[in-house]
Amino acid sequence: MTLPFDGAISRYFKQDAPKEVRKAIEKAGKDEILSKTYPYREEMKGKDYEAKMAALQLELARMQADIKAQGKRLVVLFEGRDAAGKGGTIKAVTENLNPRQAYIVALSKPNEREAAQWYFQRYIDWLPAKGEIALYDRSWYNRAIIEHVFGFCTPAERAKFFRQLPEVEQMILDEGIVFRKIWLEVDRAEQLKRFLDREQDPLKQWKLSQIDIDGLAKWDAYCDAIDETMAKTSFKSAPWTVILSDDKKRARIAAIQTLLHSVDYKGRDLAAIGAPDPAICGGPELREGRQKA
Repeated sequence: MTLPFDGAISRYFKQDAPKEVRKAIEKAGKDEILSKTYPYREEMKGKDYEAKMAALQLELARMQADIKAQGKRLVVLFEGRDAAGKGGTIKAVTENLNPRQAYIVALSKPNEREAAQWYFQRYIDWLPAKGEIALYDRSWYNRAIIEHVFGFCTPAERAKFFRQLPEVEQMILDEGIVFRKIWLEVDRAEQLKRFLDREQDPLKQWKLSQIDIDGLAKWDAYCDAIDETMAKTSFKSAPWTVILSDDKKRARIAAIQTLLHSVDYKGRDLAAIGAPDPAICGGPELREGRQKA
């Protein structure tokens, strides 16, 4: 089988990955959590996950029905490290929602005209109308983290982003839009393991990009950029919810619970929703001790 990017991920694993990361991947059992700082040692059991998710899916359907009926608007930004599970989490959210009112915003690299616009403009274009839900698979925070790490923006452009950002997000809130920011955080060994799995799976190889390959050696630079971004942008009116996503099942449940608690909708069953697990879901402080390898 021909591997994408000429087997660059496997080559990095064998030649350049930190010794402790390589060892963690090599020794891990099937359902074992690789991160020593994650609060659980094994992944959530499938039956427990399916039972909880079934109840949450009913609540999501009720939420969407009320949003449509009442003309509410909901925006959720899903950010996080590469391979942290953003796409899978969004898929779990939208699985039973009407795509006419609940849509995913996953923008590619800006074209020539978009690059000449106000930075926030192409993202603002996708904000929801009344009765709609917009789920952003990455967002304007690209400038604060990815573009900064790879030198795709200048320090002055990034500084301007941080200056303008509070007003942009406050204007969204002033419009009456329910606005949530979710960050999925994954351990370095788990991230690399997921990249290796994608490299070997023909059905998932499309998820890999040159950015993923080039970013393998930039873990610490990402850590610094994320730390700074969290410190500057977790506003009281628009805080970050951080979810440790080393276990995808637990992360998806916590993300949906966070979302359902954000919207006051008709028929909401708080007992069925439950509270997000505080061991894996909280504020930016959850990232402490998990950053640099």
